[in-house]
Amino acid sequence: MILDMKNVSKVFGKFCSKCLETTGAEFNSSICPTCKSVVGVNDINLVLSQGEVLGIVGESGSGKSTLLQLIYQDQKASLGEIFVKDFVGKDGKKKNILDANLNELSFLRNSLMSMIYQNPRLGLNYKFSAGGNIAEKVIMSGNKKYDEIRDRALYFLDKTEIPVSRIDDYPEYFSGGQQQRIQISKALSSNPKILLLDEPTTGLDLSVQAKILDLIKELQHEIGFAMIVVSHDLGVIKHLTDITVVMKNGQIVEKGLTDQVLEDPQHAYTQLLVSSIL
Repeated sequence: MILDMKNVSKVFGKFCSKCLETTGAEFNSSICPTCKSVVGVNDINLVLSQGEVLGIVGESGSGKSTLLQLIYQDQKASLGEIFVKDFVGKDGKKKNILDANLNELSFLRNSLMSMIYQNPRLGLNYKFSAGGNIAEKVIMSGNKKYDEIRDRALYFLDKTEIPVSRIDDYPEYFSGGQQQRIQISKALSSNPKILLLDEPTTGLDLSVQAKILDLIKELQHEIGFAMIVVSHDLGVIKHLTDITVVMKNGQIVEKGLTDQVLEDPQHAYTQLLVSSIL
């Protein structure tokens, strides 16, 4: 087990005692009828194993991106526990990441996990060069040796097919596909145990999408990190993932091997989702 989520919920609003009981897939609603709060994630339990690639699908508003943000601590969960391998307290025992202090949070986000955002502007610092972005990530993960940092930047830029001669160019001078590649370089430069991807190919040309997906798949096989991929594109999910969960109104309604979920969906919502997209 590299990630273990237990009874995780996220409520936007007042969060009354009825929020979780009266929302979700069964009620076909994410809005609490009592206090009108929005329940983004409702009592999620999820386990990710070493090297596993998990896909999360669902309509807009189903909670899939919110769930990813809770794992990466871009947002704080309202309830629950999230445990990540090697994230421990001073006593050496596993620690709920929801209780992390600022130093622990930095360790979590820079050494144990990385995120690739749909919009590269969320993952890249446009005040830094391509190499500077990678250096920032490596330094934050604890490595402050200049030669090693630069070698790492050159290695990952080359891996992601960014000409190393452009190491000192700023992100704004790269195409959208190239910016996404730089974001991948940055995310992987700290050797994370878990890579989170939120709609990684949205907005890119089809030919660029295919290259990005092949690159991610190749690097995952080579390095062996676990991944969670959020996408509305079932083609992306089929290409990258081993296991898929389907979310509706903040809850998981189906989980299984990706091929089984996409080719023989059991839940009525999944059947509708697959038939409307494929």
